[in-house]
Amino acid sequence: MKKFLAILLAAIMSLAALSVGSASGIAGTYDATVWVAENIVDLTKAQIEQFNATNPYGIVINASVAPVSEADAATLMITDVEAGGDLFCFAQDQFARLVQAGALSELNDLVSAAVEAENAKGVVAAAKSGDTLYAFPLTADNGYYMYYDKSVIPEEDVDSLEALIADCEAAQKYFAFEMNTSAWYLASFFFATGCVSEWFTDDDGEFIEVHDTFNSPAGLIAVKGMKKLVDSDFHLSSSSGSAFASNAAVVVTGIWEYENVQSLLGDNMGVADLPSFEVDGVSYHLGSFNGCKLMGVKPQVDPLKAIALQFLAQYLTGYECQMGRFNAVSWGPSNIEAQSSEDVQKNPGLAALLAQSAYSIPQGNIHGSWWDIAKVIGDDVKAATDEAGLQAALDNYQNKIAALFTLSDEVKHGWTVIGMYNEAEGFFFTDYSEGKSTWTDDLKLVKVNTSDWKTEQAYDLAEGVEFKVRQGLSWDNAFPADNYKVETAGTYYIVFNESTGEITLEAAE
Repeated sequence: MKKFLAILLAAIMSLAALSVGSASGIAGTYDATVWVAENIVDLTKAQIEQFNATNPYGIVINASVAPVSEADAATLMITDVEAGGDLFCFAQDQFARLVQAGALSELNDLVSAAVEAENAKGVVAAAKSGDTLYAFPLTADNGYYMYYDKSVIPEEDVDSLEALIADCEAAQKYFAFEMNTSAWYLASFFFATGCVSEWFTDDDGEFIEVHDTFNSPAGLIAVKGMKKLVDSDFHLSSSSGSAFASNAAVVVTGIWEYENVQSLLGDNMGVADLPSFEVDGVSYHLGSFNGCKLMGVKPQVDPLKAIALQFLAQYLTGYECQMGRFNAVSWGPSNIEAQSSEDVQKNPGLAALLAQSAYSIPQGNIHGSWWDIAKVIGDDVKAATDEAGLQAALDNYQNKIAALFTLSDEVKHGWTVIGMYNEAEGFFFTDYSEGKSTWTDDLKLVKVNTSDWKTEQAYDLAEGVEFKVRQGLSWDNAFPADNYKVETAGTYYIVFNESTGEITLEAAE
């Protein structure tokens, strides 16, 4: 029903857009709920007031601006679209499921043309399903590059992975690159050699095909390069800027760590795009994922309000407001004019990100299980003792990818728990302080009524243990947005309500 409503409203907006050029009939006051990140709530309020004072259409938005993170917004919208924000911000990897849930309005023709003309092509593509725009580009800064300690790393070595490893080993300092715990980062080596992992869905959003070339001659070159790093005694699988406080000389991470790294390194902070590695005399520049944040408009019953909200979203994601967020919180703009501004160009982190963008791959619609499957490649590569072992790592990866398309309906539509794991104890660590978060094994939930799913037995859960509930062994539908954390130790059944997304603990008798 919600999908039908979204389609119907999109048609209404397209017709209404024909008269919007003259702003005929759109003037008025509209109540709206706006969800943005906590650190830009006050700025957004001021920007909406400016929109009310300056827009030529006579639109006044009576906005209630609430702090809802990009991670939480998508989950909340999918759980209950009608109760969700009228405008909300989200990470691009949530785009597909928001479209499928009917949580995003199509941009009308007038607004769509302006958005396409004013923003970087890669970010515009991330906001499209087919040829249709469903969201407004908000940032273009969700990618990674390299920070380094200039007191340890000579500038002439920053382009060579081998030289950087040697510098770190000589100084007995860590090279932090998240190879053993994150598919997002380790894909860098595969993109360097031209590998791809492209996923395709049917009209219902079900994944039906993948074009993946990780297990190929190019993929073998990639893992040979990766092994140089993971075999080093001074490799650290981390993307935290705080690693510089724990004896690191190089950290691969993103703009979100810029202020943290600057505070730790001061004048010794170096920033650069990723280096190249060499295999059999050929050099390969490390690639990366690039992503963005988007702003969506929820489908509206009132077509005039729908258009008014699209004009507000266009303003909030336009040049002036993107520069306002850059100046206030250093968010990297997607607006082409803002990207080329002198102030943005002078920001070392964003400059490095733009330099790395030439080697980056837009993060498209990816099966949620891929992140778990690919992240173990780093461990398999480290364990390999010869080329046959490296090939076995790639074969193992490919077999798991192929298995995704043979999952039973019971598994695809069922729910599981994933989190802190201890084989000896059954599932969860009873001593959290000595535990480790592997997040690699799922515990089956059993459906007990029309909405509730429950573990088959009770488990000893220590205070502080964290977990999520997810569907189909995938991260596409996972609750809560932030991990569920046990507040009081005890023996509990885990209960999940798929209608509300709520997790509860039921004490064992």
